[in-house]
Amino acid sequence: MADTYGQGDFLYRHVDNWAKLPEGVRFLECPGVAVDSQDNVYVLTRGEHPIMVFDREGNYLRSFGEGEFSNRTHGLYIAHDDSLLCADDGIHTIQKFSPDGKKLMEIGERNQPKPIWGGDPFNRPTSAAIMPSNGDVYISDGYGNSRVHVFSETGDYKFSWGDSGIDAGQFMRPHNIAIDADDRVYVVDREAHRIQLFDARGNFIEMWNNIHRPDAMVLWQDHIYVGELNAPGPPPPAGAPGLGHRVTIYDLKGNRVCMFGAPEEGEGPGQFIAPHGIAVDSRGDVYVGEVSYTIRGSHMDPPKELRSISKYERVR
Repeated sequence: MADTYGQGDFLYRHVDNWAKLPEGVRFLECPGVAVDSQDNVYVLTRGEHPIMVFDREGNYLRSFGEGEFSNRTHGLYIAHDDSLLCADDGIHTIQKFSPDGKKLMEIGERNQPKPIWGGDPFNRPTSAAIMPSNGDVYISDGYGNSRVHVFSETGDYKFSWGDSGIDAGQFMRPHNIAIDADDRVYVVDREAHRIQLFDARGNFIEMWNNIHRPDAMVLWQDHIYVGELNAPGPPPPAGAPGLGHRVTIYDLKGNRVCMFGAPEEGEGPGQFIAPHGIAVDSRGDVYVGEVSYTIRGSHMDPPKELRSISKYERVR
């Protein structure tokens, strides 16, 4: 039997060479990934084809978004109706697409960032999510701001919260966002090594600490799946082993129920370099997108594209 990863009720087997790309097509790297209601997998890339679609077996279906993005595509979210929200911190907008690639909406002024740390939307937004109860769009504005902004489902601004700091309700780098069925808002605060929970109006509820540079996050059933980024450091090596480049799973009370990822980064089974996007399909299989080119490959001589998408099939 092939090696398994994880623990308890969450055991996985690595699927070798899952994504089957057409000749001449490449990812460069994959900052985001999402799965629709039919188990089609949407991979956000920083290559020539920004959004690529695969079936769950990894067969390439189509791509879309060409000409709509910068080379800083950042976050990907899929809603209950299979529409997609795509954050681009290079052009400072959130775009909404139908699953067949039709552009439905764009929030923000393209290539018109607001003053850094000024609090107005946007300066390098990182991700977005939709509140199921009313369709509002919650956006983490995380590189040039320390804020969460809320817009209506038609793109009208409503309110914001958060500022720069380490206290409850403040952010160092709000990097990803998720919303559960009780309208609780989960915000990854990457450089503070925590996830903060808020109500729908931005009132602080609680925080989960000691999560190493949480980067990717997705809510699936009654668990939160998190991708932890590696430790900062010159390449190679990247700081101390055992810090980041792994997947952790929490229940909705903040209890960690599973963790997998080798202490040393790499491209082999059970290894990661720079998790940045995460998704789960209907069978519980996990897909991890990585910014491995930005973190490692771009610093190599010569620069090299590294593995940036992997699938882990759930076996228990």
